[in-house]
Amino acid sequence: MYHKEKSIQIKNSASALYNNLGVLRIAPRRLTYFTVVHANVVNMVSASWDGLNYSHRQLQSKEPNVATSTSLIMQAAFCGLPSRDLLVVTSQKGIQMYESDGSIMVYWHALDTPETPTAQAVFARGISAVWENYICVGVSSGAILVFDVPSKGSNITLSEVLEEHKESITDMASECSGSQECIADLVSADDGGNLCVWKAGEEFQLLNKIPGFDMSCSSVKLWKGTVVAGYGTGQIRLYEAVTGILHAEVNAHARWIYSLDIAPFSGLLLSAAEDSLVRVWHLTMTPETNSVEIAHLHNECVTDTQICGAKFCDGDGYAFAVTGYDLSEIIRYTQS
Repeated sequence: MYHKEKSIQIKNSASALYNNLGVLRIAPRRLTYFTVVHANVVNMVSASWDGLNYSHRQLQSKEPNVATSTSLIMQAAFCGLPSRDLLVVTSQKGIQMYESDGSIMVYWHALDTPETPTAQAVFARGISAVWENYICVGVSSGAILVFDVPSKGSNITLSEVLEEHKESITDMASECSGSQECIADLVSADDGGNLCVWKAGEEFQLLNKIPGFDMSCSSVKLWKGTVVAGYGTGQIRLYEAVTGILHAEVNAHARWIYSLDIAPFSGLLLSAAEDSLVRVWHLTMTPETNSVEIAHLHNECVTDTQICGAKFCDGDGYAFAVTGYDLSEIIRYTQS
């Protein structure tokens, strides 16, 4: 079903972080941008679709009044809003927002760090664009920061702070199917496996809280009103977002899941874990019974690799890319 393509080399190896791969497809220019985090650097590669041209850029973590920051980066993710694409980078010190090619930093938000060091680490993690103009970012206190982003320029403002989670945010995702009928707009996950489902707007509303089982939910997606969550147990669970009804539970991996992704047009689901497997699943909705089914389609083994990032490169799931801890390359697979 899929075959391996030529890998893309990156300047530094990938850190062992959840969801450690960003992909942005720029169709008019026939380019794809990839980002991989290594310690306090984001490695960025722009790859032409014909495979002939690659350009590299590195973004350092920033903090005020310091020439070179050693602050560890937790995540880098592309946020696609209708009017613009931004690259959002979160670290132990704050949140950086760049133009999508990494050329200009348009916004910096410092995290509140305690004067005296505490046992609780401070960082931001979990990034998602929501609606036309919001970017939501999670922080280690469990809060979610909602930024209002104008269609151009750098006048980005913090419009709201959502305080519902009690543990560090791990990941966030917005409804990706493009369907207007879905009530839920955003799902957030934390280190205790708890999920919160939100309706976006001038003020975000909590629609539902799905309790965790003290097992971290490392990656989460929202597709056609269904929450798809991956856990440290290697399980994937499918919940109806608004009611919290559990539709399916799959023992998908033998170890900790690090990354999930959905191809919204085809309903393909990608899961990747520490067990060195990347699996492709197919989700089908049955509107009459309001149920979701999941079927296993394909798997690839990246031998001796702790996979930490996996993303589809397009909305149909025709190709996907994978990163692994200590690997200095992005491995790509395309449908045969």
